Amino acid sequence: MIKDQEFVLKLLRESKTVDFAQVEAARAAAIDVGSSDVIGELVKAGIVDYSELIAMLAQQYGMEVISLEDFEIPPEVLEALRGDYARYYQVIPVANDGAWLTVAMDDPTDVEKLDTLRYLLGRDVDAVIAPADQIAIALDKYYPEATEDTGSQNKDVDIDSAEMIIEDNGDSSGMDDEDDTAPIIRLVTKLIVDAYKMRASDIHLEPMEKRYRVRYRIDGALREVDGPPKYLQSNFTSRMKIMAHLDITEKRIPQDGRIQLSVGDKDIDLRVSSIPTIFGESIVMRILDKSSIQLDIPRLGFYADDLEMVTKIINYPDGIFLVTGPTGSGKTTSLYAFLNTINTTARKLITVEDPIEYQLPGINQVQVDRHVDMTFAAALRSMLRQAPNIIMVGEIRDLETAEIAINAALTGHLVFSTLHTNDAPGAVARLVDMGVKPFLVATALRAAMAQRLLRRVCKECAEEYTPSKAEQRILGLTPEYLANHKFIKGKGCRHCGYTGYKGRVGIYEIFLITEEIARLIFANETSGTLRSFARRNGMRSLRDDAIRKAEAGISTLEEVIFVTLRDEN
Repeated sequence: MIKDQEFVLKLLRESKTVDFAQVEAARAAAIDVGSSDVIGELVKAGIVDYSELIAMLAQQYGMEVISLEDFEIPPEVLEALRGDYARYYQVIPVANDGAWLTVAMDDPTDVEKLDTLRYLLGRDVDAVIAPADQIAIALDKYYPEATEDTGSQNKDVDIDSAEMIIEDNGDSSGMDDEDDTAPIIRLVTKLIVDAYKMRASDIHLEPMEKRYRVRYRIDGALREVDGPPKYLQSNFTSRMKIMAHLDITEKRIPQDGRIQLSVGDKDIDLRVSSIPTIFGESIVMRILDKSSIQLDIPRLGFYADDLEMVTKIINYPDGIFLVTGPTGSGKTTSLYAFLNTINTTARKLITVEDPIEYQLPGINQVQVDRHVDMTFAAALRSMLRQAPNIIMVGEIRDLETAEIAINAALTGHLVFSTLHTNDAPGAVARLVDMGVKPFLVATALRAAMAQRLLRRVCKECAEEYTPSKAEQRILGLTPEYLANHKFIKGKGCRHCGYTGYKGRVGIYEIFLITEEIARLIFANETSGTLRSFARRNGMRSLRDDAIRKAEAGISTLEEVIFVTLRDEN
């Protein structure tokens, strides 16, 4: 059936092939048989000649008309398109020159079909016109038993992983009667597999006015990738909400869910968030790769002196150790590494988290659930009755949680938690602002550690460079300093996606509570005073640690400035 019926009917009327009465009669005939194919009724009645119609549309769209009756398609051309795709879209590949794949289709008005094939295959696709009956015969001849495994493994699509991804992810009802071979499912699967293969931490699907934007967050930076056609937006949204066990009929309020899946032998989770926008539902999927979490403290990026200090802190018998930083700075990873290091059979460890991002063997992990009043404070209060040695609270958000954590630290428990502050000394002011008495902070707090993540220079394309005048000025680099230090940056290659960076490493600012600093906290001194005192007594700032890593060729000065400029100001 011709997709754009009204456009073609307009062409037929303008060419005097049909008149208004004939069109209306054909429309009535189509309604009588429960169809919308008005053009098909005109052809059936002999009013429109099908071959002439095809020739007219070919001229209109600048496309070639071919006959498939005596057309032999080489195997290498057939391998460029999976059989199930060919049958679903009713197209047949006729040429493949490496850059372009040419398919024969019977409806040149169906531009959406070509858009979908381009996205699905990850390559350019154009079309020629052939009669529908010839395409059907060719499909039976060349794809007699088209299955999930027929045809090639198209560019960048890991079909084995894709099939594993959709395994055990719930019912696919609500997808307009599409079954598990439907291309929309393959498109969503491809999107997730590609993100995983590119080491993305997040997938952002954002409905714009005229397009559906897809971005991956890789090494902390968003990178736009080819998105599906705009008309597939609602299908994409429905499929992902079904996988995350969300209500696909509810589009007015935010929803959160989770997808658990396997890619090869890797188990990963996706935390799914959906919010309504003026152009549709925006979806963000946070990829949590259970196999990639770094639980070895030295590999987090600590230098020997900082590692010694951290090791000492996490082996204290009691007190609070706070890790601070914005969302996405690696706080949870650091806490998990600390807990994994001190997790022995002689100690009982309990955590309360929202959400539990990774399951740690040998540790009791509690999930916050506000629907049943299982808040951080309520969970923490109950945890203390379990006689733990070590407690981890995902985040201290309010005075009640802070006071319970402080009391736990003062009664012989070692407490780990996080705060959202820009620097390590700022943790003290944050607790006091919540309402905790300064003398309690001074007594219970053992240390605070601020952290950020620097992008690593790609080793495959690293080359030496001279810092720019702006970098020298911002960082205060003297000619003498530059003469004794060398710096590198990545020029960009296929290994790093032409960004010059691949992977990330932590930078740290460790604020150790000494007797002198405890007295300043007790006197309710400002965080600025605490910071100045700590700096004079050897505390390295985030920028100091970042510059050390740039000097060692781990990152670049450009990245140092970008990550630490706000904190230094």
